[in-house]
Amino acid sequence: MTLAHVLGYPRIGARRELKHALEAYWRGDGDRESLEATGRELRAKHWQAQREAGLDFVTVGDFAFYDQVLDVSIMLGAVPSRFEADDELDRGAVDLDTAFRMARGRAPSGKPAAACEMTKYFDTNYHYLVPELHAGQTFRLASSRLFDEVAEARAAGYPVKAVLTGPLTWLWLGKTHDETCDRLSLLEALLPVYGEILARLAAEGVEWVQLDEPALVQDLPLAWKQAYEAAYNALQSAPVKLLVASYFGGLGDNLQVAVNLPVEGLHIDAVRAPEQLTAVLDNLPAYKVLSVGVIDGRNVWRADLATLRERLANARLRLGERLWLAPSCSLLHVPVDLASETELDAELTSWLAFARQKLDETVTLARLLDGRAGAAERDRVAAATAALDARRASPRLHRPAVAERLSRLGEADLSRANPYPVRAGAQQRFLELPLFPTTTIGSFPQTAEIRATRRAYKSGELSRETYEARMREAIADAVARQEALGLDVLVHGEAERNDMVEYFGEQLEGYAFTRFGWVQSYGSRCVKPPILYGDVTRPAPMTVAWSRYAQSLTERPMKGMLTGPVTMLQWAFVRDDQPRATTCRQIALALRDEVADLEAAGLPIIQIDEPALREGLPLRQAEWQGYLDWAVDSFRLAASVADDATQIHTHMCYSEFNDIIAAIAALDADVITIETSRSHMELLDVFRDFAYPNAIGPGVYDIHSPNVPEVEWMVQLLERAAERIPVERLWVNPDCGLKTRDWPEVEAALERMVDAARELRQRYG
Repeated sequence: MTLAHVLGYPRIGARRELKHALEAYWRGDGDRESLEATGRELRAKHWQAQREAGLDFVTVGDFAFYDQVLDVSIMLGAVPSRFEADDELDRGAVDLDTAFRMARGRAPSGKPAAACEMTKYFDTNYHYLVPELHAGQTFRLASSRLFDEVAEARAAGYPVKAVLTGPLTWLWLGKTHDETCDRLSLLEALLPVYGEILARLAAEGVEWVQLDEPALVQDLPLAWKQAYEAAYNALQSAPVKLLVASYFGGLGDNLQVAVNLPVEGLHIDAVRAPEQLTAVLDNLPAYKVLSVGVIDGRNVWRADLATLRERLANARLRLGERLWLAPSCSLLHVPVDLASETELDAELTSWLAFARQKLDETVTLARLLDGRAGAAERDRVAAATAALDARRASPRLHRPAVAERLSRLGEADLSRANPYPVRAGAQQRFLELPLFPTTTIGSFPQTAEIRATRRAYKSGELSRETYEARMREAIADAVARQEALGLDVLVHGEAERNDMVEYFGEQLEGYAFTRFGWVQSYGSRCVKPPILYGDVTRPAPMTVAWSRYAQSLTERPMKGMLTGPVTMLQWAFVRDDQPRATTCRQIALALRDEVADLEAAGLPIIQIDEPALREGLPLRQAEWQGYLDWAVDSFRLAASVADDATQIHTHMCYSEFNDIIAAIAALDADVITIETSRSHMELLDVFRDFAYPNAIGPGVYDIHSPNVPEVEWMVQLLERAAERIPVERLWVNPDCGLKTRDWPEVEAALERMVDAARELRQRYG
């Protein structure tokens, strides 16, 4: 019998129950037991959904109150010393508040400390907490949370498959600040704790343990390849069966390493890399289970079950009962349940599948392959085939005028009229900015009043006139506060915007929006990616009226704020019927028109945010250049219409940028603002070897932590930056937008940031 399972399930809840419980606890409106109770309720619902769908296991260990990589760090006792409370020095269990302080810098108990670095998980928009590693580090079993959750599931009568990040991928995701410390040198100390974890899981009655090893789909040095064999040789004596899970791409040159690991099962991603299935089948040892990920865990389109049945027939014939089926990766990356979407039109809804529906698709396909399909499964296949045929024929997908406009583009459309030095001179004469100019990234706190006003307008309780009047009040308030703080370049605060992608997508043709299609980005932060189903056009200006109004309130320069084409693509569920590059260029053309209109409206600075540029980079270096070529061209297509005196900014955050710095320079933005505070400016180390040609604003404080930074701390960070970047090209700004923060902490932090800039002007003036 073909087994059906999932690598993981969304943990936030269909109505973001986890988000609300977390934030209530952090505010002091809820206690620890209430938070834990919400966790238990969500886990129970998710396990029940998996069993009701007919999965052969429920997956335990995919739930986390903040981040699954952080949970493994906690479990291994890898807690930096600055977070250890006095009562933990006896080497007891690590408290949940310690995890929150590692993630946020602050928790309801314990002393505040600088939060751990956070960055993107492989090529997704999910953020993980980077394990902090150092030479001579020791590990210990410091949390029983996984075992407690296994006991919960077994007490409810469920067959359990446990999951946690594998040892090599955990080390791969970690970082050491000591150049002499090789992360692999810590493996020997790490493996006994993994062995202890596996033994404890066996004692809890677990037969199968899934160890996630997505590092296997990346370019690995020889030492890491060899370490895989050594590590799993050490773990093979554990009294459980191990399923090593690779995902987000193909195994490539790591295929022989993966198939020959001394474990009982291997999972592969046959969505991102369908071509690898044959090679894996040809090389898989005869005793080993193969879990094939054929349902897309990263996108929302309905699976073609009839085609997949034919594609998998040979695998079923060759493997028999050693064939397992699953989504390609954890369903963490898709919304919870399509049944909640009562406002999407019927045609579009028929094309989609969210996490709950993907459980049904997985089970249906397994039963089809086994010849166990009943009427329900046959009906599901027929419905999927009909919906996919209708989608392919739908006139909603293609707009001939868009294709015709793209075909007319030439090289001249991708470049500004003059190089940066010429533009910089024109901009300084026009803007007259001081040394170390201060600004923010774009958004200001989305207060309860702002959110309530937006909800009331959306539900029809407020007229458009009243809504716009209240938004203008919020914008005027933000502008006045910035002037009082002494910021040099202002923003309008984005009071009218729900999300940096959704706001624009709602005004573009080709996008559709859900009501409850939330996906976790990090911790309690959830995003609702739009569904990009058809050709993109801009029917009318999107931001001009708000930006023009904001500029009318001040004599200081105001930035017009746009989300860039690559981010508009990456942070959406993108159509799969044409190349992503084509879709990105369509978005860029729409934004190009918006840039021209903002400039004509008198905005002297336009920021085109691209926080997802690094995220979209393929995991294999051989594929980088192709992606970077079209990604950079798309940004330049959007920006190049601007005149010399119009200053183009861009912003990037929470990714590793050093390896694509040449591509970032090729964007040719006049100013780039970039996250650096959590990494203590280490991102700027790249400028020792690379002469970055334009201006840069390295973020000087971490907006994801409620801690207010000291002036001297920011001064020190900027002095480090001045060792790499000429001071006349340095800007002063936070790491990211401020929409998730409260006004008191924002004003306190920005006041200190402005003081830091003034102190630096005195030192360098």
